[in-house]
Amino acid sequence: MRTATVALILSTICAAILTPFIRRWALRSNLLDHALSARKVHGRPIPRLGGIAIVIGFFVPLLGLLFLRSEVGAMFVAERDLMLGLFIGGPLIAALGVYDDIRGANAGKKFAVQFAVAGMMYWFGFRVDSIANPFGDAISLGWLALPFTLLWFVGVINAMNLIDGLDGLAGGVALVAVATTFAISVERGHPLMILICASVAGAIIGFLFYNFNPASIFMGDTGSMFLGFVLAASALRTHQKSATAVAVLVPAIALGLPILDTLLAMSRRAVRGQPIFQADREHIHHRLLAKGFSHRQAVLVLYGMCVFFGSVSVVLTFVNSGAQTAGIIVALAAVSFFFLRRLGYIRFEAGRALSEKRKRNRAWRAEVRRLSRGLQTVLSLDDLWGVVSSCAKVFGARGVRLELGAPEPSSPRAVRFEAGFETGGELELHVRRFNLVGPKALIGFLELGWTQRGVGDDADATVLIELFCDELAESSEHLRAKDRAFQRNGPRATLV
Repeated sequence: MRTATVALILSTICAAILTPFIRRWALRSNLLDHALSARKVHGRPIPRLGGIAIVIGFFVPLLGLLFLRSEVGAMFVAERDLMLGLFIGGPLIAALGVYDDIRGANAGKKFAVQFAVAGMMYWFGFRVDSIANPFGDAISLGWLALPFTLLWFVGVINAMNLIDGLDGLAGGVALVAVATTFAISVERGHPLMILICASVAGAIIGFLFYNFNPASIFMGDTGSMFLGFVLAASALRTHQKSATAVAVLVPAIALGLPILDTLLAMSRRAVRGQPIFQADREHIHHRLLAKGFSHRQAVLVLYGMCVFFGSVSVVLTFVNSGAQTAGIIVALAAVSFFFLRRLGYIRFEAGRALSEKRKRNRAWRAEVRRLSRGLQTVLSLDDLWGVVSSCAKVFGARGVRLELGAPEPSSPRAVRFEAGFETGGELELHVRRFNLVGPKALIGFLELGWTQRGVGDDADATVLIELFCDELAESSEHLRAKDRAFQRNGPRATLV
């Protein structure tokens, strides 16, 4: 325990010292989360890549103790596969996160690396061999152990990534989950897992000094995916040799909030006819903000949920009766149902409305895909404007305005197209502005105006328009790079 305390202190100091340096580097390199979409809630540009401090803060104390304390080296040798898995898989996942934070990685690239690392962890002995059965013995998976293990790792990694939506939320969720695993490791006498939990907990604490609301730096995908990987590996290893009926159920409950939020997101998007991996503004923390909670209050409520889930998982480790386990699970399900009902996720009367929304969203999605393909083939700014006008018609907007080259409409250095706003005051339009963000800065905006209030505030429409704007910004940058007349003349305005 003394060694674990040293690891906790060292990792906290390491992460706390490194984070300001990484923050300054991110600011100088313009590696910022610009917060220029409705899916963001922080409202101002914030440096990302803070997860690098978490990664270094986790590994440095372990390596230092390895060389300074012989008993730590003996533990590493005794559980060589555990350490090799963490020391190889962890940096690989962190490298994927760094690449995604700097360059951007699509879902295919992320899943390819995540599944490859998960397969490696299976080879190192991190396996889901059985599934809990509260009414009897655990169910052996046999050959299904490999796909279940892959899904466990990839699922937890991405669940932590999805939950990272408010200042300090992902770090706090991970810290509570680590504390739960630490408590169970102490009860089961697993010294190496105690050391690992202490090291990752310290790295999170050191980073949270700068990440709790109001955050001055974000962990980015580097931090969220790395924490998801470590949590998946440590929780699985802690419970792998469990003789109780709960088996993998305990770590799943300990990580209940991110797993629940991920399952809700996937089912919600599937029911609405949206891509499963398309971002939206309907996560649990978004619902809390919509209920009137402040940013900090929402985070604290979710911390409380994590403590509740963690406490239940600890209680389950001491339960050997199938009836008691089943009773606890039923009570947990009832509490979760009440919470989700209060947040508006469970609405029995909304079946027909959901069906209609699904059809509408699928139609919108098909049109946005078609328009995005059109953006890839445009040869001039006039062609670009034609695609933008078509997008306005898809979403029923009467007015549409596109401006490139300047963030403010009053700036003279801009390319401007406009249609439908020249109503002469006869008809009031309700206007929404969507920012066009280049690799490092704002490059313009798209404004759409509707005759009916609220049409432009539809959450599903907003997400699809923002995704279209991402493609529009990329196509605009490509055209402007080739448009010599624009580069030479600078100011130009076109009114359609």
